[in-house]
Amino acid sequence: MDEVVLERLIAITGRSYAKTTTAQKLAYSYDATANFQALPDLVLSPSSIEEVQEIVKVCAANGVPIVSRGSGTNLAAGTAPTSGGVVLLFNRMNQILELDEENLTISVQPGVITREINEVVESKGFLYPPDPSSMKISTIGGNVAENSGGLRGLKYGVTRDYVKGLKVVLPSGELLTTGGKLTKDVAGYDLTSLYVGSEGTLGVIVEITLGLIPAPKTKQTLLVFYDKLEKAAETVSAIIAAKIVPATLEFMDKGTIETVEDYMKIGLPTDCEAMLLIEQDGEPAVVTEDMKLIHQICQEKGATSTQMAQSAEEAEQLSTARRVALSALARKRPTTILEDATVPRSEIANMVRAIQEIAKKYDLLICTFGHAGDGNLHPTILTDVRDEDEMTRVEMAFAEIFNHAIQLGGTITGEHGVGEMKAPYLEWKIGTTGIELMKALKLAVDPLNIMNPGKIFAKDSKKRVVVHNG
Repeated sequence: MDEVVLERLIAITGRSYAKTTTAQKLAYSYDATANFQALPDLVLSPSSIEEVQEIVKVCAANGVPIVSRGSGTNLAAGTAPTSGGVVLLFNRMNQILELDEENLTISVQPGVITREINEVVESKGFLYPPDPSSMKISTIGGNVAENSGGLRGLKYGVTRDYVKGLKVVLPSGELLTTGGKLTKDVAGYDLTSLYVGSEGTLGVIVEITLGLIPAPKTKQTLLVFYDKLEKAAETVSAIIAAKIVPATLEFMDKGTIETVEDYMKIGLPTDCEAMLLIEQDGEPAVVTEDMKLIHQICQEKGATSTQMAQSAEEAEQLSTARRVALSALARKRPTTILEDATVPRSEIANMVRAIQEIAKKYDLLICTFGHAGDGNLHPTILTDVRDEDEMTRVEMAFAEIFNHAIQLGGTITGEHGVGEMKAPYLEWKIGTTGIELMKALKLAVDPLNIMNPGKIFAKDSKKRVVVHNG
């Protein structure tokens, strides 16, 4: 970056809020994606919308790339500054601006930690339902940029379902305001939804208005274990067919269960093939009746054992067993690569079985967990980036996993986003026409391509894998 431009940018935030040394910039050269790193030219922490606008205007005038960054929990290299430029941090824009109980909304800056939003609204008797596993450290700005999901996604939906309004600094430096506290709004294109999940490629999100709901009065938690994967999958379908929509319906395979038990030592049986974590919330009488029927369905479908939480503390421990799956798995090998493929829930057993066969084919250790209720699975390969031969097999395995998910009517990502790692596979899902339409939108909004360049759109698409079934 030109030294004059660099100094102009530093002057906007002040030198105290700029990171310029190599050592400082290294901390923002990667995110949670394995084996992926790129050094930015500058890291800035603006304190206001006005400062963000000034930074964007200078970058636009000089063709400098901008990468908006939350806590760096992205798993698809979405926040790695692969084209250099400026990384924007929002650690100084981390305030809850307003909790409007009358309109059931909360307005926040992008740097607020998601868990803080939950704690604030729950103390007032409300609920912000999206609960990504990274909620203790991820920021709401990152959640919006990625349209994050979570364990409660089956019943309550994902981030997009609760974003009511945004303030976005456009690539020109102008401020766009979309939506608001209102319940209905069909005035033109749905620009709010356009920006949710746009991965920082269309502008910088600087303020967010979220919808809230009344907090459920009670919750019950159940763990169920199976000796056959198919029995667990059949249970998921049977519960939904019984017109019950649980708040949480999560899945872990044998390898994940063994690893979590070794990590937490809470008495999970390690001789089973699959585990379901099922939670229901709402009115006490309804929850009791739902859980009674769910328990009956689990037994009818061949559950080998069940464990109902007897206290809020035990329920939290059982829920934590699912949330720590990635952390537990990460202890087993030097490199952990967590992926994200989604299929219709009726295809869960087929997808997990395919993942197991792919693991054998490429001689890899793959553990799978995820959101069984909405078909979102997280095949996780435990490997070592120093082993070039194994990493080649890892890439081939993931290509087959993505392809198989699409063949089953699914997609290459349900909640982690495309970023740079999945960009070569995007065309498999949306086709050439979809790619061209998305590129046209990108060009119209960001003609200079300064907003998180290199993400979502690959230079070359991967050649489609041919999978022979049966």
